[in-house]
Amino acid sequence: MGRAVRIPDSPKRIVSLVPSQTELLYDLGLGDRVVGITKFCVHPAHWLREKTIVGGTKKFRSDTINALRPDLIIGNKEENYKEGIEQLSSKYPVWMSDIFDFKDALEMIRSVAAICNKATEGNVFADKIANGLKTVEKGDFGKTLYLIWNKPYMAAGNNTFIDKVLELAGFDNCAPGPRYPEISESKLTALNPDHVLLSSEPYPFKEQHIAEVKDLLPDAKVQLVDGEIFSWYGSRLLELPAYLKGLQKEK
Repeated sequence: MGRAVRIPDSPKRIVSLVPSQTELLYDLGLGDRVVGITKFCVHPAHWLREKTIVGGTKKFRSDTINALRPDLIIGNKEENYKEGIEQLSSKYPVWMSDIFDFKDALEMIRSVAAICNKATEGNVFADKIANGLKTVEKGDFGKTLYLIWNKPYMAAGNNTFIDKVLELAGFDNCAPGPRYPEISESKLTALNPDHVLLSSEPYPFKEQHIAEVKDLLPDAKVQLVDGEIFSWYGSRLLELPAYLKGLQKEK
């Protein structure tokens, strides 16, 4: 973001504005130092009862954050909104990540851990994840659409972290454009993908949506997938290799 961030040697009052990074803080053993999280920070579940909820990732409550007196706020360029982050940055140290690929994710894990005096633990996580990713053998799934939203349909395109996960497994992402393009029903039919993956988040696709997509694409394989596995770039990446290998067996 083109700015320097001065952070205390050992932050004691951390607010996390990103679900996957909240889970990382927990796994790093920083539970006693995290004071605020968003309503979407569902892992670990008990933190939703124990920590102060500061709002959502896009609509966090500045007054609630002010009351927590944080000495570190952790955000993400895509997850959070610029105006809110700029407002918080005028008062507090706000460390931001910007994740597009596995290299970015591993650097984030190491950086967050180092900032919180957990460098050893962070390096262990990053090394385990990197080694696990090497075990995934690329399959051949053909043209694939990964849908993240319904009415209108929206897909994960290139220049996204999800695209890198698809590439790792052997799905040929055929989304029509970068980032998260909208796709009309006619465009969906014209793309004629071999596979359609319906994510569990941010839109909670369910079994009934499989039939809706199959009506448009009767020859495609349509299945539900775990959106957290595909899009969370923190310690949940430890689960990614086994999950992708399971999908490959279902081909």
